[in-house]
Amino acid sequence: MTKAGPFERLAPRALKPYVALIRLDKPIGTWLLLWPGFWAVALAAEGWPDGRLLGLFAAGALIMRSAGCIYNDIVDRKFDAMVARTRNRPLASGALSVRHAIIFMALLLAAGLAILVQLHWLAIVLGAGSLALVFTYPLMKRITHWPQVFLGLTFNWGALMGWAAATGTLDWPAGLLYLGGIFWTLGYDTIYAHQDKEDDALIGVKSSALALGARTRPFLIAVYGLSLATFGAAGALQGIAWPFYLGLGVVAALYGWQALLARFDDPADCLAKFKANTWVGLALFAGIVAG
Repeated sequence: MTKAGPFERLAPRALKPYVALIRLDKPIGTWLLLWPGFWAVALAAEGWPDGRLLGLFAAGALIMRSAGCIYNDIVDRKFDAMVARTRNRPLASGALSVRHAIIFMALLLAAGLAILVQLHWLAIVLGAGSLALVFTYPLMKRITHWPQVFLGLTFNWGALMGWAAATGTLDWPAGLLYLGGIFWTLGYDTIYAHQDKEDDALIGVKSSALALGARTRPFLIAVYGLSLATFGAAGALQGIAWPFYLGLGVVAALYGWQALLARFDDPADCLAKFKANTWVGLALFAGIVAG
């Protein structure tokens, strides 16, 4: 059984299933959703990034990641009950009803809308459009071995929204940040998927980890290399100063550590390599701000 984190332990008994449902004690998903928006806001800025926009994107990432977790768990509750890592999730275990989960998700979406409408109209349009990806992604593992592609499209949408919020337009650097983020996600979520590959194979769920098998390492080298090149091109188009490339060097080192040293048959190691991507996001953000 998964050990409860501090937020779940401190929450009143009635709220514990809700805290577990939105993974409040597992913030890595929020960070991964947040970073692309932060990169774009910072890269688009003349000088320091807009603190108000960063605050709105941080709150939005927490809220939308929470809503996404609920929707994912509603859709996948039967599969989750058959997988060792997820069988104790509140909906899979029966600790929370689907009805209560839907009500909670609706409240979160309303809060997300309240944040969204404070942005430029182009960012609002993009944010509304992202819902098609958010509600499609959890179904992809049933029909393709590449749900990681759809996760990349979804989780990095903030790069487009952040640029639109900061400038009122879309431009090539935003598209390159988005593309680089997709390559990044293909890498980290393939590593993450190796944790569940045996259970996934038994229950008929698809993933890039199952599709690639022994070819995972060269795949990671390729997609992480493409991610570095694309991020570098985004910075170059903006004429960013040399400190940016120091940050990109830290990203390259973290990518290499994951791609070359990940032990794909060791779930604990896969999780550790996956979690390191919080630092990937921070290194790139710091490089952009310093440049």
